[in-house]
Amino acid sequence: MHATALPEPDVVRRPATYADIEALPPNVNGEIIDGELFASPRPAPPHFHTASALGALIHVHFHLGLMGPGGWRIFDEPELHVDGQVLVPDIAGWRVENWTDDIKTAAVKHAPDWICEVLSPSTEFRDRARKLLVYARLGVKYAWLVHPTQHMVEVYTNQDGLWRLETVAAGNGELAAVPFEAAPISLRSLWLKPPADEPAESAKPEAAVPDAPTDEPSAD
Repeated sequence: MHATALPEPDVVRRPATYADIEALPPNVNGEIIDGELFASPRPAPPHFHTASALGALIHVHFHLGLMGPGGWRIFDEPELHVDGQVLVPDIAGWRVENWTDDIKTAAVKHAPDWICEVLSPSTEFRDRARKLLVYARLGVKYAWLVHPTQHMVEVYTNQDGLWRLETVAAGNGELAAVPFEAAPISLRSLWLKPPADEPAESAKPEAAVPDAPTDEPSAD
């Protein structure tokens, strides 16, 4: 007698909730992107050095208005609860007219004007292929992607829901890019191990950003 394999029952995966994030270990960051839970370990020194340095520089110039024009509210790792998403950018900024100081909880429920993601090997695909798409849908106007070990910054603007790559800056020079072109930023100060001194490279590409890949590579 031949044994006949029964069909596998359909598995219905429920959308993740905030309770799933609360159940994660304390040393893990949780986000919910289009109903899917993502967990990430705490970052390595090159990552948090770059995030801390960039956040501090922009905070001084644009949040405090010291040696810069002010006009922004800049925060490290705010927890965004917008349109069913739970996102934690490395840095985010709101123009003062789009911010309220009456927020009483950790959850910020309106999208920022600018976000920055510092890329790590384990999260770069997610940041590019998943989070950037959501940020565009939510109406975030500017996005920076920073490579702490490749010593490079990519600057994007939101053009009708699609990200356009405006400029790429690398090396140890200065970056004056939207929306913070009023106070140039020292690239060298962002890197835990700066590259050997050489002329800074900066380019403004002519083409829009290509579509994100569809197959996620294996984790590093």
